Amino acid sequence: MAGMTLAEVFEKVAGPDAPVEFRAYDGSSAGAAGAPVRITVKSPVAVRYLAQAPGALGLARAYVSGHLDVDGDMYTALARMSHAQRIQLGAAEQVRLLGQLGGPKLLYPRTPPPPQEVRINRRWLGGRRHSKGRDASAISHHYDVSNTFYEWVLGPSMTYTCACYPHQDATLEEAQDYKHDLVARKLGLQPGMRLLDVGCGWGGMVRHAAREYGVKALGVTLSAQQAAWGQRAVEAAGLADLAEVRHLDYRDVTETGFDAVSSIGLTEHIGKAQLPAYFAFLHGKLKPGGRLLNHCITRPNDSDPARRAMGFINRYVFPDGELEGPGYLMSAMNEAGFEIRHEENLREHYAMTLTGWCANLDAHWPAAVAEVGEGTARVWRLYMAGSRLGFDRNMVALHQLLGVRLGADSRSGMPLRPDWDRSPAPVAG
Repeated sequence: MAGMTLAEVFEKVAGPDAPVEFRAYDGSSAGAAGAPVRITVKSPVAVRYLAQAPGALGLARAYVSGHLDVDGDMYTALARMSHAQRIQLGAAEQVRLLGQLGGPKLLYPRTPPPPQEVRINRRWLGGRRHSKGRDASAISHHYDVSNTFYEWVLGPSMTYTCACYPHQDATLEEAQDYKHDLVARKLGLQPGMRLLDVGCGWGGMVRHAAREYGVKALGVTLSAQQAAWGQRAVEAAGLADLAEVRHLDYRDVTETGFDAVSSIGLTEHIGKAQLPAYFAFLHGKLKPGGRLLNHCITRPNDSDPARRAMGFINRYVFPDGELEGPGYLMSAMNEAGFEIRHEENLREHYAMTLTGWCANLDAHWPAAVAEVGEGTARVWRLYMAGSRLGFDRNMVALHQLLGVRLGADSRSGMPLRPDWDRSPAPVAG
């Protein structure tokens, strides 16, 4: 291994200054002995994964498949190994790494990725990207995991989007409720109005709008499991006369004349090429004076690719997901006919939200493994901790954009100053 032990090679990939301890099945060790985070290379399969996909993807495959273990807090591990997430080896460096790991014999035969990894145009994710059929498969891959698993991770709100924390000490549930209410206030919801919630998840926004504002709300989702859970929740809450959750592509909604549209966490799945049609479609669903609140993950600039085909997120979590910068999204909304009235970045709120989800998964880890399998549970542990780090370090952000379809004589119906930011004080005690 060119004078390096196996543990030292993995330490080099992670970053020579990473305060992490490394141990390997050959008995070697490296890094900071006794560190709160320990990486254990358990078998030669982990070595093959790293040799065949140097950097973050190879390490992720080794971890998801159980051939590499992370002992300690996953967020701390990823923060301390940030070099491995940025690594982009040239041909010469890849050859050097391959030699250190054991030579060309590690490249063949190819080691199949873990079954949790999506192979585009194999298995079931084929066809034109963002066609209705492929979108349905991509959404099913992520959301039709297990409603029970999601209940453990997300908590009682069953809301899988960025919360909004009214104060530092708010709980995750308080923050999700506040987020739904913030959206409702930005949309100017009033009793008797009609709301369309596209990509509605398990129906949290739909139920909130019906229960708190007396709004007639329709939510649509491509996930069959979400739709079934959401409609049961609507009926259990006694809201069936006002709220409905349908298993439906948003493009197949036939109703029109809505007073408001909320899109919370859907735009990431739309794709850059489809954004003009997406915003035009939503514009056409609104009455004059109707508002759209678009809430989605963004990237800090438009020079980076919208989609990283070889990245962990695309391979394991959100197949075909694409992120755009807030300026691009704002322009696309504007070109579709919306007048942009407000923009807000909730980046820190998403890091806090993910902290809550990670804690929930850790608290239910044995049950989660039993429910969805260790590989899938490992995907979620890695993905959520990595996402939290991304929001903390401004690699991704979360923007809410509020637009209005102008009425006659260009009337917006908007207040002279924003009237939706009511932050409750922390509860004493």
